[in-house]
Parts: sequence; structure tokens; C-alpha cells
Amino acid sequence: MELPVYLFAGFLEAGKTKFLQETLCDKSFFDRGNERTLVILCEEGEEELDPGKFISKNVFIEIIDEQRRFNPDKLSSLENKYKPERVLIECNGMWLITDMMNSMPENWYVCQQMTFIDAETVDVYNANMRNLVVDKMVNADLIAFNRCAPDEDIQKLHKLVRGVTRRADIFYEKTNGQAAYDDIEDPLPFDVNAPLIKVEDRDYALMYRDMGENMAQYDGKTVNFSGMISKYDKLPKGGFIIGRPIMTCCAADIAFSGLFCENGAELVENEQWVNLTAKIKVKPCRVYGRKGPVLSLVEVKPAVAPEDTVATYY
Repeated sequence: MELPVYLFAGFLEAGKTKFLQETLCDKSFFDRGNERTLVILCEEGEEELDPGKFISKNVFIEIIDEQRRFNPDKLSSLENKYKPERVLIECNGMWLITDMMNSMPENWYVCQQMTFIDAETVDVYNANMRNLVVDKMVNADLIAFNRCAPDEDIQKLHKLVRGVTRRADIFYEKTNGQAAYDDIEDPLPFDVNAPLIKVEDRDYALMYRDMGENMAQYDGKTVNFSGMISKYDKLPKGGFIIGRPIMTCCAADIAFSGLFCENGAELVENEQWVNLTAKIKVKPCRVYGRKGPVLSLVEVKPAVAPEDTVATYY
């Protein structure tokens, strides 16, 4: 049976424990009042949970403060021991969320990730551990900035998040007690509703990410962009990949990120740069291993590689 997991992510003293305590004291989180809930703490800060205030007595707390112990066997043994209906995990800020997700049993799935960030220290973390900051944001459903000064530059924090993800809601909690959700509009640099979605070279990474996060709005649309061809034996007959290397935060994480085109392979060469116009259909695709945006070629012509072949979220 699938087991839902809630992740409370962020660095030490960022407010994870406080929010976790509030969640376990919230009647709305317990529909029946007695759902069996396993809480796994992967780091211990100054603030501690107070079980005496929890809504339910069916809350079981375990500590796993060594990453090597956070593995499928250990987690499965806890599931067998407590028979939980959901799992809440307070993540260790120095562990990669992607590593933690890959270490969960197959029947565990993350249904929500909330990331908490101290606005007073985020610049230091971002300057020195950018990869960890990106890791905490990229799959988050909510990103909450705590300890914001009354005159905090909200635009700067907004840009920090939107440089990584456009999907997450953003929440600001100020030191004067005020709190609010982010309402800054973030229009895409291309028109998704145009008869032809024309994507400039500098905007490829934004298109690729937005297409992954908001697939439905691209279904049935026609797109035009430039990219490099990738062809290999295991692709479906007649198909090819078109894409570009994308850098999320640093040179170490550059990865080729492409889209599958189901026809026209005979018209292009491996590693050739082309300008492509194609119709998009969202459907199951074995290249992605799931449902995804499949291109159907309309037109292709040779193109010159951009001066910087690596795309970014600028």
C-alpha cells in the first residue's frame, strides 16, 4: 500500500520544528483525530517537539541522524513497527533531498514538500552552498521565508526562488508579526497561448522547466525553438531527442535536458544544431518512462549553435 510522505526541508534553525509542531497540533491535519503518524527527525536543533500538545496520541517519533541509516531497510522496518498512515520527515539541511527520496521504500511517495528558509542567513548559504539551496527548492510545494525584516527586499527573495522553480508558493513571515503569500506576477518571456510558441535561445531552460511543471497548457500547441540533436539506438524507430545542456546552479550539475520527437529522425544528424517547429502531444512515452510532452515534427532546418550552448534560468 502506498504511504504518503510529508517533507519539512531547510537548514538548521530555519523553522522546520516549529511548523512541524504546529502541524501536529492542528485539528485539520487529523481528519479522524487518531491517524497513525510516524515522525522521523533527521536533525536536532534547539527547539524540540512537545508530544504533550499533539492532537493525536498515535504519533510516533523516531530519530535517524546518520544518513547511512536513512535507507529502505530501516524505513521499511519502521513502517512494519508502527503501521503508519502517513510519514512526516524533518530533513537534515546538509543532506540532499534527492538522495533522501531515492532512499525511501518503493511504496513511499512524497505528496508535499515544505521548505523553510531563514531570510537572515539565506545569502550566506546561497553564496557558499548553492547546490544545497537549489536542492531544497527545486521540488518544493511551499517555500517559507522566516525572520524577514520589515523592510526586507521581497523582490530579491522572489527572484531567488523563481530562478529555481515557478511551481512553489512563496510565503514571507516578518519579524514584526506580519505574514503574507507572494503575489508578484512572473510572466513567461514567451506567449504560451500564441498560435506558435516561439522560444528564443536564452529562454530554453524556462520553457523546458515550465513544460514539465505545467504540461497540460502545452498539450496540442505548436512550438518553435533551437536545440541540439541526440540520437541513440534505444530510441523508438524514427524518433530523436532535441535539447540543450542546462545548468541549474553550478558547472557540476550541467545536464543535457531534451524533449522526444517521434518522427523525422532521417532528416537530422546526431549532435547537429537545428531550429525545429513541432506540435506537442502530452501522452505516455517510454523515453520519459511516464506521460510527457511528445513532439511531432512540422519543420526542421539547420541552425547555428548559440554563443553559450549551456542554457540557464538567468
